[in-house]
Amino acid sequence: MSLLRSLLFSTPLIILSTVVMWTCSVACSLFDPSGNSQHRMAQIWGRMLLAASLIRVRVEGLENLDGPGPYVFVSNHASLMDIPAILAYLPYQFRFFAKKALYTVPFVGWHLKRAGHIPVDRANARASLRSMSEGARMVAEHGLSVLLFPEGGRAPQGLREFKEGAAYIAIKAGVPLAPMALSGMRELLPMGSIHLRSGRVTLRVGKPIPTAGLTLHDREQLTARLYDEIAAMLKVGAAV
Repeated sequence: MSLLRSLLFSTPLIILSTVVMWTCSVACSLFDPSGNSQHRMAQIWGRMLLAASLIRVRVEGLENLDGPGPYVFVSNHASLMDIPAILAYLPYQFRFFAKKALYTVPFVGWHLKRAGHIPVDRANARASLRSMSEGARMVAEHGLSVLLFPEGGRAPQGLREFKEGAAYIAIKAGVPLAPMALSGMRELLPMGSIHLRSGRVTLRVGKPIPTAGLTLHDREQLTARLYDEIAAMLKVGAAV
């Protein structure tokens, strides 16, 4: 029954919502080059996808965020539904890093380009470094937060080793790292599955990690601390 609901109800609604909302996003970009209107469209899109999937999100720890930012938000990544959940429930304007291949996908790629998100070529180390530098510049010069998944992609289980890009951006821009942990989403839509289950997930926001006084030589230690913070929040979720 759950599989039939997913295939006959949730999936068609997700496709329809994506086409409609991301077409509206591209239309908004003609009048708002800042990307802010597109982000608000994406927030609505995220809530529509969660509603169509019958996924309820509990948010904890938003009080840890002091003021409007900017922050370098960092989260674990276990499911394709992670981004809709974060878009829907993180009340900040932010841009994220997306793999370059997504920019060729109709509607999705159009939105990513027009909204100001940053493409990453994971196969090219030099191009990836340029993307990280562009992200740091965006944060420092425009006061925009950014979101990264430091595992470099979805993890089928557990928590993968973190890459140092988030620490690099936060140190270079001089802003705090804000760790986040999504618990329960992998069980609702595992990697490689098309069976989208309904259920509850939790988005935890940890206390921001300051970067004042740090240099790029500190990024390995900062990345290790970030990993420990997110791993600890995931253990709390597993224990609930």
